[in-house]
Amino acid sequence: MHHTNIDSDLTHSSLRGQFLLAMPGMQDPRFHQTIAFVCEHNREGAMAIVINTPSKVHWKEVFDQLSLEDFSLRSDETVLLGGPVAPEQGFVLHGAGALFDSTMQVNRDISLTASKDILESLAAGRGPDDVLLALGYSGWGAGQLEQELAENSWLTLPAEPEILFATPWQKRWQTAAARHGIDMSGLGSQAGHA
Repeated sequence: MHHTNIDSDLTHSSLRGQFLLAMPGMQDPRFHQTIAFVCEHNREGAMAIVINTPSKVHWKEVFDQLSLEDFSLRSDETVLLGGPVAPEQGFVLHGAGALFDSTMQVNRDISLTASKDILESLAAGRGPDDVLLALGYSGWGAGQLEQELAENSWLTLPAEPEILFATPWQKRWQTAAARHGIDMSGLGSQAGHA
């Protein structure tokens, strides 16, 4: 762990590469029972992709929209809703190693790409294999995520590629909690209500 001495009350370690698990007391209905993967977090704010909210769109429709022929064998997979910001923009979370025009390596295991070339590669069946496709992202301004964490809206956990890429989206929230011995049903939803 490296600590930088920032002379402000925002002296914290970045949550980049962590999971955010919405707690039962989450006030924002858009994030009820969500799990998000933090792609960027610094003094300016945070950006994350929600990884368990389905859209009504399937991969095939994204490929169709880009006039890409689909050889992916994954055309029926659900595109996720990554969050309310830029909902028309595609974001791909994938295993580290593959590099595209706009690839940002978030941590040792997971990268984020938002350029069209990764969709071309997926449509052609070239991979990457460990991949999750989302529309939009979730954003927080400076100090906003810290405030929500202080209010116990979110729980932070180490992100595991297995939950991102090998666990069905319907089970990611519960699986991540269970892996760390957290019983979400035991955390009553009254927490945080006056």
